[in-house]
Amino acid sequence: MKILVQRVSRARVSVGEETVGRIGRGVVVFVGVERGDDHRLAEWYARRLAVLRLFPDDDGGPWRKALPEVGGQALVVSQFTLAARTRRGRRPSFDPAEEPERAQELYEAFAARLALEGVPVERGRFGARMEVHLVNDGPVTFLLEGPRGADR
Repeated sequence: MKILVQRVSRARVSVGEETVGRIGRGVVVFVGVERGDDHRLAEWYARRLAVLRLFPDDDGGPWRKALPEVGGQALVVSQFTLAARTRRGRRPSFDPAEEPERAQELYEAFAARLALEGVPVERGRFGARMEVHLVNDGPVTFLLEGPRGADR
């Protein structure tokens, strides 16, 4: 599983002319599900993100507060291209990406667990061609590292 997080002041995701998700201060979370990922891993990433200190405190001290502490929201967007292999050739290979039905199940499990951790969650539309509009705050972008043994 690959989880790319961008701290934002605001963001929205649209499918065609319809806005399907919108947040204020918080994070946009791009989720790429790979073959072999499971519910435990999806939930581990959600718990990790909920406690990760990505925000400054009121005195401006960096990296002091987590999403729930600042009233932050999450816009969770599926992005299978995160699973691409790009080391060889001229085209990305998507062999590591999970099958769509299983990927959607784990994407939904991640978003649901994040909400259980006290983070208001909006979602993109799985499998749709989306436009993501965001204002990166910082800029701050992290590729979350998985638990030991989960890295491939």
